[in-house]
Amino acid sequence: MTERLSTLAGEVGLEEYRLCVAGREWSVLHSGTLIGFWQEQQFLSEARDRISYGLALWSSAIALAHEIAERASELRDGSRVLELGAGTGLPGIVAASFGAHVTQTDRHEAAMSLCRANGERNRVSGIDYHRADWAAWNDEVRYDWIIGADIMYSEPAQAHLRKIFETNLARGGRVLLSDPFRPSSLRFLETLDGHGWALKMTKWTIGEGEDARWIGVFELRPTAAPASSR
Repeated sequence: MTERLSTLAGEVGLEEYRLCVAGREWSVLHSGTLIGFWQEQQFLSEARDRISYGLALWSSAIALAHEIAERASELRDGSRVLELGAGTGLPGIVAASFGAHVTQTDRHEAAMSLCRANGERNRVSGIDYHRADWAAWNDEVRYDWIIGADIMYSEPAQAHLRKIFETNLARGGRVLLSDPFRPSSLRFLETLDGHGWALKMTKWTIGEGEDARWIGVFELRPTAAPASSR
């Protein structure tokens, strides 16, 4: 039976996605899985005006969740994790299941409702939920990790993201971002690499056959102490 989420724009049907890594399993609800390039293009042309981006499960979120699960040993109990543009919440849920204290944020109320429902669905503790706009950011907490899936594509938002990275990352922390190699995202990463940040990348293939897609997971570490830690 399809579950449904009530939003200001009406009810949205939800499907289930299960992620299995290293003998563990997580389950999240979403409005549709966007793996292949053409699936994404169809969504952007037909559904974006009636369904929030954040309700869909994007390939970058799946890749980031895999990366976090593979690097679980780096997440000590109590690590502070900030998830930007959380959407369905999958990467943050995986982080919280390994003992991190996660703050999940999104500017859309529908996405935050789904994010909370998915956290409860996976019976994870240690997650806080905050509706937040990057352009009006007022969080002063410093985090050991800042994570985000497919959040770099909007050029007007990139300056806000960089400010959050610089002011909310704790000393010794890292930023972990996943992206399907969008040109605007790569240009943003180029502005950071070597200009106060060191960059390295791992690559994931999400999906199979014609729907398979390369996703980069980019780790950023400041080459100098973040401003808020000085």
